[in-house]
Amino acid sequence: MADCLFCKIAHAELKANQAYRDERVVAFHDINPQAPVHVLIVPVRHIENLLALQETDKELLGHLHLVAARLARELGVAEGGFRVVINTNRDAGQSVPHLHLHLLAGRPLGWPPG
Repeated sequence: MADCLFCKIAHAELKANQAYRDERVVAFHDINPQAPVHVLIVPVRHIENLLALQETDKELLGHLHLVAARLARELGVAEGGFRVVINTNRDAGQSVPHLHLHLLAGRPLGWPPG
């Protein structure tokens, strides 16, 4: 999508502090972090949110989670613990209409989150 911020980052039209990239996924540090480690993991292909996923996206969704686990290990937060969150639509806090996982870590994370 031409106006999608995350599509522009995924297609290298905008710069971001990248933590990971492959042909299907890009991960970058959030510009407004909610924890000491706050990385967004985004599919390169535009998918608006969880509701827009298709049966053929099963492998991609699994890959996004594997990237989250890899980054948690690489960023040194796996042992202490981390949270992976997907917000869907406005009331859940989704501010960019492009599917993304939040990897949050580096401090105790309370429950319930909202």
